[in-house]
Order: sequence, then C-alpha cells, then structure tokens
Amino acid sequence: MISEKSNLKVPAEIPVVYTYMGRNLRDLSINDDSSAFSDCNSDRSGEFPLASSESHRLLIACASDNSEQVILQLVLGLQSCSIDEQKQAAMEIRLLAKNKPENRLKIARAGAVKPLIALISSTDPQLQEYGVTAILNLSLCDENKELISLSGAIRPLVRALRIGTPTTKENASCALLRLSQVEENKAAIGRSGTIPHLVNLLETGSLRGKKDAATSLYSLCSVKDNKVRAVHAGIMRPLVELMADFSSNMVDKAAFVMNELVRLPEARAAVVEDGGIPVLVEILEVGSQRQKEITAGILLKVCQESVVFRTMVAREGAIQPLVNLSQSGTKRAKEKAEALIELLRQPRSGKSAA
Repeated sequence: MISEKSNLKVPAEIPVVYTYMGRNLRDLSINDDSSAFSDCNSDRSGEFPLASSESHRLLIACASDNSEQVILQLVLGLQSCSIDEQKQAAMEIRLLAKNKPENRLKIARAGAVKPLIALISSTDPQLQEYGVTAILNLSLCDENKELISLSGAIRPLVRALRIGTPTTKENASCALLRLSQVEENKAAIGRSGTIPHLVNLLETGSLRGKKDAATSLYSLCSVKDNKVRAVHAGIMRPLVELMADFSSNMVDKAAFVMNELVRLPEARAAVVEDGGIPVLVEILEVGSQRQKEITAGILLKVCQESVVFRTMVAREGAIQPLVNLSQSGTKRAKEKAEALIELLRQPRSGKSAA
C-alpha cells in the first residue's frame, strides 16, 4: 500500500481540505503532509517465482510487439483443464498487469476477466489467490472497473474475502475497494455481504489487512445503507480498540471511519456502548494535531443530541484538553473545540436523545 504524499506547505491559519479518493475530508484543516489513508496501488503478495524459462520468455515477449498474441495464449491457459496450467497463466497475467500498467487494458480486452473470475471460485486456495490478485491488478485500470463488475466479480471476491488465505483476503479487500470507486458499485458491494467480512478483517487481520479493510470501509460507508451495515456488523468495537492503541499506526484511519459513521444515531450510541468516550478523550489529551481535530469532530457529533453523552464526556475530563485545542489548534479545530465546550457547559438536564 503506497502512501499518498503532499509536499504542499500552507500557512497554519489557512484551512486545508484533505481529499481521499475524490471525497473531501472537510473535518480536517491540519498542516500535515501525510494522508490518513493510502490506496491499494497493486498487489503486495510478493513476486511469484518464475517457474520456467518459458515464463521468462513470455514476460520478455510481452514487452515486445507480440504482446497481444502472448496475452491471448495466456487467456487460453486460464481455461485449461489443468490446474497447474491455470496457475501458471494466472501468475503470468498477474505479473504482467502489475509490472506494466499498459498491459492491464490489453489483458482485459483479450477476454481474461471472466476466466479469472471463474478462478476466484476455485476450491484450490493458491489458484483462488492468483485469480484474486490478477483481478486486483486489472482493476487498477479505470477502464476495466465497469467490465470487472459487470462480469460478476463482486460476489466471488466477497467469498474470497470470507474464506481465502490471508493474502487472498487482503487482495480481495483491495479489489473491492477499487471497484467501489465506481459510485454505482458501492451499494451492490454492500448488498453482497462484504461489510461484515471487512469488519472481521479489520478486527483479526494483519496490519496490512487492517489498513486495507479500513480503507475499503471508508470508501463504502459514504453510502448510508453501508454505514448501517457496518454498525450492525459491530464495527465500533474494533475501531475503538485500534484508536486506543497508539502503536497500531491505525489511530487516524480508524478515526476517519468512525467520523464517517457517527452521522448515524445508532453509530453514536455504539461508540458509547463500546467504550469509546474514554479513548476519544485520551486522544484529545495526547494525540497528534490531526487526531485531536478529528476526535473533536466525532465527540461534537456524539454530544449534539444527547445530554447523557455530554455528561459522560464532561465527566471523563474532556473540557481542559478542548480548551487547550481551542487555543492552539487550527482554525477549524478551534471552532470544533469551542462548539463542543459550549455544549458541555450547558445545563445537564432535560430530555436526552441518547
């Protein structure tokens, strides 16, 4: 996963609108040169060993004028009756799509997409992994995303996310992320049962798996129904746990996902029920400037309609770090801190909207 970097330096008093995957992160205005998320840029499962001199010959040929002919031979290999031949062809296609971006469209136009999707449903774990990884690399080409979706890739990818090897799950998550960049696909991916499996990967996966899951969930949860699915799948507990662990390198990512979700009343209740308030207040105290700002935004949403939640936040000791943020943060951070302080200092009586 390759981090997006920005070398643009701006004066602290000028709000910066961070963007990720075409979406404004309007809750941020921090002079920070790193994005909270990074894109799944290509598979990272390691180079497969070239099994023979024939493999090397094919790769060299694909750099020549005969690339279309060689790709057609590989597509035929995907449809072989031999699992070993299918694996070899899928491996080659995966490598060609990874290492030469211009091959991605050639491979798709040669008819590789449907045979690769068929491999994703294979009961052979390695063949499934090769198929998922090749589809991921083809999905890096924007022109291929619609073809991959319309060819029926979503449900097999979701199944691979559920039952595949760790590498298969991670690459399936990335492939689904890429397909979700087509706005119409987000609802379809959510309906296909993806969200609970991404939440599971967020909770139990490797560090890379957690990062991929968080990135995919952030993208998918721009759709309201997917927010609801994520909350019902129990996403708040792993988000809170990741935000509580400053060594996880996941605090920012988890916070962005939580901030997207707490627009829903049931998500705000889940934050509280899963022990989120002490964690959020601790971030206000000791987190980075960006973490403090996004956390202030989360707490502001949590507290706006609930006297009970305001009382809990105030009793946890949030006012002093908010005062500090209102004095030293960015313009937008100060505005959020001041608005939240005003809420917390209101009389704690009346009907709760918790």
